[in-house]
Amino acid sequence: MVQLIVGNKGKGKTRQLLDRVNSQIKEISGNIVFLDKNTKHMYELNNKVRLIDVSQCMIENSSEFTGFVSGIISQDHDLQQMYFDNFLKIACLEGQDITAIVEKLDKLSKNSDVDFVLSVSMDESELPVALKDKVIVSL
Repeated sequence: MVQLIVGNKGKGKTRQLLDRVNSQIKEISGNIVFLDKNTKHMYELNNKVRLIDVSQCMIENSSEFTGFVSGIISQDHDLQQMYFDNFLKIACLEGQDITAIVEKLDKLSKNSDVDFVLSVSMDESELPVALKDKVIVSL
């Protein structure tokens, strides 16, 4: 399943994401990965959460991003959840329609049984209609 936390920049999406990750690590038996554009939040995450700084991985477009995510999933059979902070930036989707990539992630989620939670810097009113049912928090 893919879930979205949406809101304009500075509204508190990252705090929502961090709180959700840290509460989930206590409730699930599998692993959690947190993807971000830097390591700024390293000390705010539970030490059982794997933080990956995507800026170090030389990802240049959304296709490379989905390949990267698929690679992470293929290497960890105990992976249950992935959290993406600054999704538009790390997936190279700033200013683009995100529908196709979210649909790909949804298929990947169903095939691998890994849930995704994405922090998306846009107002819910700007979100494509097809994705509105995936919103869990709108700030």
